[in-house]
Amino acid sequence: MAQNFDVIVVGAGPGGYVAAIRAAQLGLKVACVEREHLGGICLNWGCIPTKALLRSAEVFHLMHRAKDFGLTVEKAGYDLDAVVDRSRGVAKQLSGGVGHLLKKNKVTVIMGDAVITAPGKVSVKTDKGTEELTAKSIILATGARARNLPGLEADGKRVWNYKHALKPPHMPKKLLVIGSGAIGIEFASFFNTLGADTTVVEVMDRVLPVEDAEISALAKKQFEKQGMKIMEKATVKSLDRKADKVIAEIETGGKTEKMEFDTVISAVGIVGNVEDLGLEKLGVKVDRTHVVTDEFCRTGVEGLYAIGDVAGAPWLAHKASHEGVMVAELIAGQHPHPIKPNSIPGCTYCNPQVASVGLTEAKAKEAGYEVKVGRFPFIGNGKAIALGEPEGLIKTVFDAKTGELLGAHMIGAEVTELIQGYVIGKTLETTEAELMETVFAHPTLSEMMHESVLAAYGRAIHI
Repeated sequence: MAQNFDVIVVGAGPGGYVAAIRAAQLGLKVACVEREHLGGICLNWGCIPTKALLRSAEVFHLMHRAKDFGLTVEKAGYDLDAVVDRSRGVAKQLSGGVGHLLKKNKVTVIMGDAVITAPGKVSVKTDKGTEELTAKSIILATGARARNLPGLEADGKRVWNYKHALKPPHMPKKLLVIGSGAIGIEFASFFNTLGADTTVVEVMDRVLPVEDAEISALAKKQFEKQGMKIMEKATVKSLDRKADKVIAEIETGGKTEKMEFDTVISAVGIVGNVEDLGLEKLGVKVDRTHVVTDEFCRTGVEGLYAIGDVAGAPWLAHKASHEGVMVAELIAGQHPHPIKPNSIPGCTYCNPQVASVGLTEAKAKEAGYEVKVGRFPFIGNGKAIALGEPEGLIKTVFDAKTGELLGAHMIGAEVTELIQGYVIGKTLETTEAELMETVFAHPTLSEMMHESVLAAYGRAIHI
């Protein structure tokens, strides 16, 4: 006999568990089906454990700079196994927290593989057998996984994906990272800081290609200063795998060269988890492994929604969570606003950090805007100098006619925290006037946000 619910959520990643909790808060009877880990990729194999690794690398980097702060550190070193164990412990703690939150909100959790057999019907294969569930509304939140390109497939030995890199079988000595998006650059930053001779290959014309060109250029300069080799407009054609090394054939500038590494990390994007869910039979439209939805995450099949990574870019946990809330409220009969892609921040936790929201300068011009651009360097900020972090930039892009904040782009210490100020500004549809009139505390890094706005209008004080 089938169990009846108001809402069934398939997948317990950030979007899924948040959708389940919000629906339960609104008085709906909710089931959440997960095949592997509560918290999904983000908590277990993505956002959280990578930040734990990067924090260890940051502390290790600061240990080597102790003399700059009048301190002494003898024989700075690390234990990779201990660093990884800490990362896994953080992930385990948060995954357990998700379970507690679901239980607290009386969400029924079912561990198993789900198939949507018909509109409003889900069949779940569990360790104990098959359970049949029904609900008026189903939210698909199955996430995504690492993309495997032919010839570059990860094997967990010498060629890794992000999961292998989070539990590395060895410390790379000579590392090749394929792809310079957030995942690739974060792992490159981590292993490079711990001493790996690191090369990054990017097929586009610059690293961090989704970021503003000026920020990408500054990032490349800092990465190279740290000893990374950056190869742009380059393609890895093949990997010849040996027992103790990998020979990569890399094409750049019309020439091909062979380079030897002991470890390769493939970070060439992700693909949506759309297989074996019954989507084809239901008539759900899938485009390049991602479910096609409207602005309210509706799939076109009555009562079926898709949120998060499986529903396409931007592939960010915070986007998935907000979609989860929006869909839960829509199902409950409320009237939520659709999410505006240009108000979703992007953060990369490399060293230095990179963060942005909205249009780049180039995209704003392409869209037909006449722009005013403000820039303020970290070297002009007292707090940045006191922290020993004088390298960085905050850049703001405004509509010259209306004063609308079109975009903000940052590189430097703690910018992944600072960016939220501009995100709030965009959500409130602020103009330069409100930002100029806002009082920023001194001494803080946030003062640079104020100065960048002032600079766009020729009013900066400290440059």
